[in-house]
Amino acid sequence: MLSKDLEDQTYSPSHLTYLSSVKRYQRNIKLSQVALLVGFILLWELVVTLRWIDPFFTSKPSAIFALITRLVQDGSIFKHTAVSVTEAVIAFVIGTLLGTVLATALWWSEFVARVLDPYLVVLHALPKIALGPIIIIWAGAGMRGIIVTALMISLVVTILSTYNGYKEVDEEKVKMLQTFGATKLQIFQKVIFPASIPTMINTMKINIGMTWVGVIVGEFLVSKAGLGYLIVYGGQVFRLDIVMAGVIILAIATAIMYQLIVWLEYRFLKGRQ
Repeated sequence: MLSKDLEDQTYSPSHLTYLSSVKRYQRNIKLSQVALLVGFILLWELVVTLRWIDPFFTSKPSAIFALITRLVQDGSIFKHTAVSVTEAVIAFVIGTLLGTVLATALWWSEFVARVLDPYLVVLHALPKIALGPIIIIWAGAGMRGIIVTALMISLVVTILSTYNGYKEVDEEKVKMLQTFGATKLQIFQKVIFPASIPTMINTMKINIGMTWVGVIVGEFLVSKAGLGYLIVYGGQVFRLDIVMAGVIILAIATAIMYQLIVWLEYRFLKGRQ
């Protein structure tokens, strides 16, 4: 009751009305998202049940749910998910940290940045998925090879995005610090790095998808466990319910990782405010 009274004293009636409308708008968005998903699932189940679409090609939600339930009961889904998530997290963390360090090195030395720029552009444009077999041979056919494959796909994106973020920092702030005799390290600590954190967070959001692409490609090639292996196995035995179950679990794992980055972004923005 006291908190409500304080809130009424802090905000004007018009502002409270505005806040209420914002909350209602956000709630409507969430409800619409849920309704869209539920509607899609029900429509999918209906058209397959009525045989408008052959279930051999798409399976159906009830069959996929039953399969996931069996996989949960025998514990195999946890094994496959744990393998893929471990590979994705390791590749994501290494790619983010190493990419940030290399981007910082490029910002630190303009000469090195100019020398490496065309090579980075070529590496970024190169279809790295095609290098998957070579990477697996070099790094090994186990988890290490899969992690390196994912790392190769996400690393260049991190370097280029973070480096461009560094270069887009307000030049006037940098010149002002230089005028006061600040060293390059001080400029980086006080201006460049803090101003580039939003760019880094956005890059991390992109890297989640890139990392998972690398993990699944690696598992397609050599893995004996993981969500990629589950999807490949389902395709080989023409079991679309297995394929779709793997895709759904993959989507859930990716969404959870993405939401963790969103939470990190929210905490950062809240801290700055």
